Amino acid sequence: MSTVTLVGTRLADVGREFVYRGESADCEGCPYRDQCLNLSEGTRYRITDVRENAQTLECAVHDDGVRAVEVEPASVPATVLSKQAYAGSRASLAGDCPHTDCPSHQYCVPDGVEFEEERTIQQVLGEPPHDYCMLDRDLTLVEFAPEE
Repeated sequence: MSTVTLVGTRLADVGREFVYRGESADCEGCPYRDQCLNLSEGTRYRITDVRENAQTLECAVHDDGVRAVEVEPASVPATVLSKQAYAGSRASLAGDCPHTDCPSHQYCVPDGVEFEEERTIQQVLGEPPHDYCMLDRDLTLVEFAPEE
C-alpha cells in the first residue's frame, strides 16, 4: 500500500530507497508538515512513483524544494546467523560490527533495521560478499520483509 509524501527534488527518483529519520528542526512552522512528516521513523521506503504534474514546494531542509512521491515500505538485505536463516522465520541481526571496510558491513549494519529487532525473513539470498567474518560469525545473507 503506497503513501504520498514529499521528498527533496534531487531525491525524487523511482526506485530510490531511503530510511525516514523523522522531523528536522528546520521543519518547525512549515505549512507542508502534514504531507512531509507522515512516514514511520526508522522505516526503509522505496519511491514507487513521482507525481509529474505536482509543483515543487519550497523547503528549509532541501535547497531545491520538495516534490510529491508515492512510497512503500521496502525490504532490507541483511546478514543473520546462518542457524536462523530460514525463509518465513523471524530473526535479528547478529550484532554490531566495527569493521567498516568489510564488503558485508552494509548488510551487517543495514539502514532500516535496529539491533535486537526481530524481522521476518522474506528470502534467503545465500553467502554474504565477504570471504571470512572478522568476528568469526557464520552468516547468511537474507532479505527481511518490508515492515507493515
